[in-house]
Amino acid sequence: MTNQVLRTHHVAEAVGVHANTIRLYEEQGFLFPVPRDANGYRRYSLTDIEQVRLVRLALQWPYLGDKNLLLDLVTRAAGGDLGMAMELAYQYLARVRVERTYAEAAFEFLERWAAGYVLDLSRERVTIGVAAARLNVSVDMLRSWERNGLIAVPRDPGNQYRRYGAVEFGRLRVIRTLAQAGYSQMAILTMLRRVDSGNTADLRSALDLPPDDEASIYTVADRWLSTLAELEQRAQAIIRQVGLLIERCHCR
Repeated sequence: MTNQVLRTHHVAEAVGVHANTIRLYEEQGFLFPVPRDANGYRRYSLTDIEQVRLVRLALQWPYLGDKNLLLDLVTRAAGGDLGMAMELAYQYLARVRVERTYAEAAFEFLERWAAGYVLDLSRERVTIGVAAARLNVSVDMLRSWERNGLIAVPRDPGNQYRRYGAVEFGRLRVIRTLAQAGYSQMAILTMLRRVDSGNTADLRSALDLPPDDEASIYTVADRWLSTLAELEQRAQAIIRQVGLLIERCHCR
């Protein structure tokens, strides 16, 4: 392949995508400017193949948050600004590591609660509005957690208003912490049911449910710990790929 003219189908075959995908990448500005022969056929190089591999790595779903940073990364690389592309790659790695730290911290918070540590000492019982303000969440969020089975809130026998006490606050703090760290309600519910049954061993596996046969947004959310570990590995692979492009461009 090194001594032959590379056409669109050569690049597509090398990376394992359809030729139309390569044309789409060019239209979206994800590839280096592609020269053409007199007959209009595109002429690609081995460096173009590596750029396509970078695009595939960076824009593969799932990714953390919106993909604007990753779009900027591949566009910068395509424009020859590989230094900024490398900066953005490290920014993405840092973002993934921060999210992974949050997820791990939330899990440790869960373990402390499941072990019986008291998280709230107040003996008073408060209304849903007061509870929402104290936890810095919305009333609708508290109702949603109750409606989805994450918590059962006792009612005042006189007026049937919800009354939140220390037990409910402890459980809600766990739910809120896990939700803010990216765990899905299904994963949290599975874990809470295990704790409620007295089984506090291996709670990590309850939060990190096994994947389904077909990937979906729910699968990713339920496998948050595993997903973040995979995203960190991919972020490191993106850095290596940008480094490879820098080496290739330096040698040209």
